Amino acid sequence: MAAAREPLLRWRPRSLQSRQLWAASLGLVAFLALTGYALDRAFVDVAGQGQRDRLKAYVDAYAGDVDFARDGSLIPPFTPPDGRFDRPGSGLYAEVVLQNGGWASNSTRGPTMPEAALLAGGDEKFEGPLPITRSDGTPGEVFRYGRGFIWDVERRPEAQFPFTIYVMEDAGTLPRQVRVFRQALWGYLGIAAVVLLLLQALILRWSLLPLRRVITELKRVQRGQLARMSSHHPRELEPLTDSINAFVESERENLERQRNTLADLAHSLKTPLAVLRTRLDSDAGEAELREDFATQLRRMNDLVGYQLARAASGGHKLFAAPVAIEPHAEQIVRGLEKIYATKGVICEFEIDPDARFHGEPGDLQELLGNLLENAFKWARSRVLLTIRPGATAPNRRPGLLLAVDDDGPGIPPEQVAVVLQRGVRGDERVQGHGIGLAIVQDIVRSYRGELEVRTSPELGGARFEVVLPPGL
Repeated sequence: MAAAREPLLRWRPRSLQSRQLWAASLGLVAFLALTGYALDRAFVDVAGQGQRDRLKAYVDAYAGDVDFARDGSLIPPFTPPDGRFDRPGSGLYAEVVLQNGGWASNSTRGPTMPEAALLAGGDEKFEGPLPITRSDGTPGEVFRYGRGFIWDVERRPEAQFPFTIYVMEDAGTLPRQVRVFRQALWGYLGIAAVVLLLLQALILRWSLLPLRRVITELKRVQRGQLARMSSHHPRELEPLTDSINAFVESERENLERQRNTLADLAHSLKTPLAVLRTRLDSDAGEAELREDFATQLRRMNDLVGYQLARAASGGHKLFAAPVAIEPHAEQIVRGLEKIYATKGVICEFEIDPDARFHGEPGDLQELLGNLLENAFKWARSRVLLTIRPGATAPNRRPGLLLAVDDDGPGIPPEQVAVVLQRGVRGDERVQGHGIGLAIVQDIVRSYRGELEVRTSPELGGARFEVVLPPGL
């Protein structure tokens, strides 16, 4: 099966323009073919109806000239409606059929006409093509129209004489008309198809020009000639170019963050390593060396853990699936309630069921964990977690509002900037490293959000409010 499909897959055009051109061309050709067929059938029907009407007019003309004597003998018409009726084998023939005998125009001399039946009064019949034999013995065909009449001499039933007038025309007239029409029809349709296909190719090329510009810009971004995609693109391509720009910026931020993390880690480890090297070269005793080594190793372990936490919390996925928030919040709160069981802190939830975090679950846990731990640490008895959907934008995932309130002492406005600095604690007497809120700020910044700290209107303590904008 795979081997049989391979040639088909190899033949399939790879170009999007080629695919659209092939599909549109096939549709156009099919439309023109159906249109030509419909016009052809309509012309044939109209031509056939025209021939019937023409023969009927001849019959009506003859009916006005036919007369009968009182004894029922036919008085033939002297002036035919068309001169061809007087030319033998002209292709236009007339007959009058009686109960006994009949009459035929001079044009019927030579050809052998098909048998004609007597029709009842008022009946009419159009038929054909019917076979005939021409004067030269060659076969031919005619279309025939006939109508039945009744001649009433004395207005009495016994004095009525039924008769039928037939007019026949060579069948070659209609095929010639159809042939001429078809040649003109398919010729014009062919020219129209060529013109429309060329116009269609130009339209497709013009309509795909913005996409080719996107490809050109993307190549220039890959080569380093452009920093990002431009904003001058059609609305349909804006989500694509915005996603590419966000991806490029995210990759640059990740690379810059990794470089900074490695540089910070190297710089941070330089001093403890220098101390260890100095102590090794000194004449200190074993006990003193052990104590110094333990101190410096503990310091290096803290530095490595800090830098790894910083690197892990610095980025996020652009196209992450939405994450339900309440299960993560409950898990974190259960652990914090055990740690701070002696304080008896109660955490309340106000979580909108439709609220989702569009990012990495680890980032959500870091946000909730650090904010809730900080609230439990400073709260007297109550903590409030509020989560609801944020702002929305067309064709973008919704934003998010996440707030944590406590009934603790709060944070003075002039101390907010200091508290958010890395390694700074609001109160040196409280255990901690002063890193949690800085990690929260880094995560919020990586999602292009905002972190605001103010007094809680509900509980009176501190309120940490995270606002994430609509994402891609």
